[in-house]
Amino acid sequence: STEQAVAVAGGIIGGILFFVLVGITAYLLWKKFCHLLSYEKLTSPVKTTNAKAIFQDQSTSEIQLKSTSRCRSIPFIIPPTLHGRDWVNLTNEEQVQEDSDPYMIPQSGPRSSFHSLAGAYVVGTINPELYKFPEDKSETDFPEGNIGRLWFSIEYEKESERLLVSLIKVRKLQPPADSCSPFVKIYLLPDERSYLQSKTKRKTLNPQFDENFVFQVSSKMLLQRTLKFLVYHVDKHKKHHLLGQVIFPLKNETLTDENKLVLWRDLEKENLEPPSEYGDIQFSLSYNDYLGRLTVVVLRARGLKLQEESHAGSVYVKVSLMNHNKFIKSKKTAAVLGSPNPVYNETFSFKADQIELDTASLSLSVLQSIKGEKTHLLGRVVVGPFMYTHGKELEHWNEMISKPKELIKQWHALCHSM
Repeated sequence: STEQAVAVAGGIIGGILFFVLVGITAYLLWKKFCHLLSYEKLTSPVKTTNAKAIFQDQSTSEIQLKSTSRCRSIPFIIPPTLHGRDWVNLTNEEQVQEDSDPYMIPQSGPRSSFHSLAGAYVVGTINPELYKFPEDKSETDFPEGNIGRLWFSIEYEKESERLLVSLIKVRKLQPPADSCSPFVKIYLLPDERSYLQSKTKRKTLNPQFDENFVFQVSSKMLLQRTLKFLVYHVDKHKKHHLLGQVIFPLKNETLTDENKLVLWRDLEKENLEPPSEYGDIQFSLSYNDYLGRLTVVVLRARGLKLQEESHAGSVYVKVSLMNHNKFIKSKKTAAVLGSPNPVYNETFSFKADQIELDTASLSLSVLQSIKGEKTHLLGRVVVGPFMYTHGKELEHWNEMISKPKELIKQWHALCHSM
């Protein structure tokens, strides 16, 4: 009977263990089936149970509301495979998936500007407005009467004493005919006998050149040189028409091996009238009635009658403020080595009350200095009110007063007896 009792007890225990194993197996199969079923629902936003899911749920709901209309911010997410790793570049066409991570299932269906990835969480948003390049106004803001704009770059190699000039482009040319085939000549003044020339661009008002040129010039002479760009149009008869020019003195720039300057300048019309007997000078006048300041910008001179060969001595301009023909104050430009067409682009300012303008005048004298000799007066011009001047000089003065704070530019003939 004892053996029978043991056998019955063993059978009961074995049966209980059998049912427990069957139950555990059934539970594991059911759990696996439910887990696989949840994978198929990942095409919709997934709610995870970890601590990060709380933040994801809030952010996902906000993003879904914003996705119905165009928003200014774009969600920035970190996929799980990148957690704790170095950043890599991902595009909308790339998917991240690792077999070891069951949460990384690629999304099916149409892709939108933002799509959910299981296990990914939002860390913030990006405002696209902050990453836009600023608008280049030099490409769009053209003043009235503009005849074109030229872009170029300059760089100086001190060791090899080479000036590197890159002709980049020209925009908004105003040709004499409907079509335009432009090219550019580049001079390094005061040498006007030699020049470098670009290729001709066919039938375009906005030529893109991207050409490089080299001038050999010593570092001592560099700041006394001036770049001159002449833009021409070639017509069907192979005749050249000058469309405009850019004059750029190098003395105002700091040029080094590491300093490549990219610049633009508006084209100017060349003065086609022959120079007067003693040459001409171009300058701008401006009067600020609020500050009581008279400003003179000495731009350039042309056709000067130098005393000796063009490279002998140096030429500068002396600007003097007078009142009742009495000297008040004078200022001088830098000297340019003997060129008959020197370029200055220098600005001077004088204190002058508005009530003094009726008796004040400006005298601009062009002088040539030769070492060991007396300074020679090459010519002079006076601008002021009617009691001192007439003609173009009086017109220039009156226009300056009638247009306060504007720079009024004009050419004037030089005279010897004044």
